[in-house]
Amino acid sequence: MGKIAIVIGATGLVGRALVDHLASADHIGKIITLTRRSAMHSSSKVINQVVDFDHLEDYAELFNADLLFSCLGTTIKQAGSIAAQRKVDLDYQLKAAQLASNNGVEHYLLVSSSGANEQSNSAYLKMKGVLERKIKSLPFRRISIFQPSLLLGQRTDFRLGEKIASWVMSALCVIPWLRRYQPITGEQVASKMLMVSQKTGRSRELFRLDDIFI
Repeated sequence: MGKIAIVIGATGLVGRALVDHLASADHIGKIITLTRRSAMHSSSKVINQVVDFDHLEDYAELFNADLLFSCLGTTIKQAGSIAAQRKVDLDYQLKAAQLASNNGVEHYLLVSSSGANEQSNSAYLKMKGVLERKIKSLPFRRISIFQPSLLLGQRTDFRLGEKIASWVMSALCVIPWLRRYQPITGEQVASKMLMVSQKTGRSRELFRLDDIFI
């Protein structure tokens, strides 16, 4: 029997691609997607559970699995404020990780961000850095953190600023010291996450942008 995987952020750019990959993977027998709204999938492997992320502790029994993939994230525009963004990008993800850890999930895989640093002047990069530190303190047997830069792909919502940024950064990344910010597709990140979940690895591993491109 294959492994059980939980995916939060399953309706986002990376999450959607990841669920598709997991559904086709031989080492995965069941995928549990935890979402705010119903999100059906064509594969019989995928079981969707609608949850209230403000009260995740009420769904603790759902966090029984072998792997937890955390692809959750939002923008300040979508959230409405830094505080609301922090709730999604930090609080929800940390609570999910704590519940999974308490239930014995062995491998935790997190989509973070290039430049994540809790000392950063950027509120977004700071919250990503804080999350990484807190996650590393949890007793998972294995933690894999991925730090992509600007994510490209077909989103459900159009983001003009992101589209402009992708054009600008793609052009600027011919400059060697800016290559760490080269845009990457959600599909590429999902493929790397799947690959990492299939192989043995170190107990704590960080995949920066150059490590994610495959």
